Amino acid sequence: MSEPRPSDRHDASEPDDTFEEIFGEETQRDPDLAVIEAGSRTLRTYGGAPQADAVPARPADPETDKALRAVEQELAGRWGETKLEPSVTRIAALMDVLGEPQRAYPSIHITGTNGKTSTARMIEALLNAFELRTGRYTSPHVQSITERISLDGAPIAPERFIETYGDVKPYVEMVDAQQPYRLSFFEVLTGMAYAAFADAPVDVAVVEVGMGGTWDATNVIDSTVAVVTPISLDHTDRLGATPAEIAGEKSGIIKEGATVILAQQPVDAAQVMLKKAVEVDATVAREGMEFGVTSREVAVGGQLLTLRGLGGEYEEIFLPLYGAHQAHNAAVALAAVEAFFGIGAEQARSLDIDAIRKAFASVVSPGRLEVVRSSPTVVLDAAHNPAGARAAADGISEAFSFSRLIGVVGTSGDKDVRGLLEAFEPIFAEIVVTQNSTDRALDADELAAVAVEVFGDDRVQVEPRLDDALEAAITLAEEEDEYAGAGVLVTGSVITVGEARLLLGRG
Repeated sequence: MSEPRPSDRHDASEPDDTFEEIFGEETQRDPDLAVIEAGSRTLRTYGGAPQADAVPARPADPETDKALRAVEQELAGRWGETKLEPSVTRIAALMDVLGEPQRAYPSIHITGTNGKTSTARMIEALLNAFELRTGRYTSPHVQSITERISLDGAPIAPERFIETYGDVKPYVEMVDAQQPYRLSFFEVLTGMAYAAFADAPVDVAVVEVGMGGTWDATNVIDSTVAVVTPISLDHTDRLGATPAEIAGEKSGIIKEGATVILAQQPVDAAQVMLKKAVEVDATVAREGMEFGVTSREVAVGGQLLTLRGLGGEYEEIFLPLYGAHQAHNAAVALAAVEAFFGIGAEQARSLDIDAIRKAFASVVSPGRLEVVRSSPTVVLDAAHNPAGARAAADGISEAFSFSRLIGVVGTSGDKDVRGLLEAFEPIFAEIVVTQNSTDRALDADELAAVAVEVFGDDRVQVEPRLDDALEAAITLAEEEDEYAGAGVLVTGSVITVGEARLLLGRG
C-alpha cells in the first residue's frame, strides 16, 4: 500500500572508515573555551581538515557497498527532498524517542540562499583548529550520501553511516506508525546526524538547513549562533516571492538570546531579520558593520584576505577558493566562530592568528569553482539560481584568464532557468545544454529552447547525455590552439556537478 501524501510542495534540501587515532597528550584548555561542556573532552592535534576524502568514493569492500546501497534504497523509498509537509512535528517526535540527542552539544545553525555549505565547511575548519570535535550536517551531497554527515572534518565512514541507520531505524518506524505521514528522506537523515553527533560525541555541531528555517527539519536545535548567508530569490513557490518573505521563513532559526551573524542582505530581508532578533532578544553582528572583508587579492590557487572580525583584524589569510563570494563567506564564518567563543559581546580579544590561517588554508568546498581537469581546464560549480550564477561568473572571470569559455549546463526543472542562463551569457562563448540522470532534471530540449532565446541558435548545442555533453564541450575548447587557454565550466545543479565529477574521474 502506498503511503499517504501531502501536497506536492517541494523542499530543496543533499576517511578513513574510523576516526583518526587521536594523538598527543591532553592539553589545558583556555578558560575562555569553558563554554564547551558537551561531549568528549578529548582534544585532537589539528593538522588541517582532511581533504582527500571530502568527496568519498563508493566503499571498496563489496559487502559494505552492498549494505550502504540497501540503506540508500530504503531512504529513497521515503518522500524525497522535493516533497514536504511543512512542520517539525515528525522530527520532534523522532528526537523525543531518541532521547533528544540534539541537546547533547551546542550548535551553530546556518540558513540563507547561497553559500551555506561553503560557510559550514569554513566554520568546521576553524573549530577544528581550536581542537574542538565537530559534527557537520550539510545538503545536498555532491556524490556520496555520507558527505552529508561529517565528523572532525571528514565524511562519516560508510560502516558508521550504516550502523547509525540501523540504530535509529526502529525509532523511525515507531514514529512512522504514530504520524499521518512517514518521516521523509531528509528528516531521517537529520535524525541520523543528530544521533551520530551525540554518539561521537562532538563538542559542537555545525548544521545547515535544508530549506527555509522555521519548519526545516534541522530546526529542533537551540543554536547559540544563527548564521544567515545572503538571501536571494529561490524556491519562491515555497518560501515567498520577495527577499523579505523568504527572510521571514529563514528567520525561524533565530532563538532567544542567540547571536545572529548576518551576511550582506537586501534591505528588506535585513529589516525582517533585525526585527526577529529584537523580538527574541538576540544580538546581531552585521557584515559591513561589525565585521567584514577589509581587503582581498587574487593569489595562485585562491585569494589572500584581510578579514575584520568581531575581535579585531586578521591579516594574510590564504583561502584556497575562488571568488569574492567565498571571501565574504570566510568573513561570516570567522564572525560565527568568534561569536561562538563569546568574542565581541562578552570578550574583547582576537582568536589566535596562526590557527585561523591554518584553518582557512585547509578549506575545501567540492563543486564550488573546483578545477577537476587541465588541458583544457574544466571547472565545476554548483550554481543553481541566478544569484549563485552571477557569483560564479564573477569568480571565474576574476580567477581564470580563459580566452574562450564553454558552458555545460544541466538544471532542475523547478529553477529560474532563464535567470541562470542570463547570468552566464556574458562569459560563455558557447553553451552545451544537457540533463542529469534524476527525475528532477529539466529536459535538455526544454532547456535548449530557453538557451536559444538567451544565447542565439548558433551558440547552443544540445547533448541530452551528460557524458556526451562533456566530450562536446572539451572538443569545442580544444578547437583553439593548444596554448590559447580555452576552458569548460560545468554548472546548473549540484547533481549535474556531482555526476560530471564522477565522469571526469574524481569519484
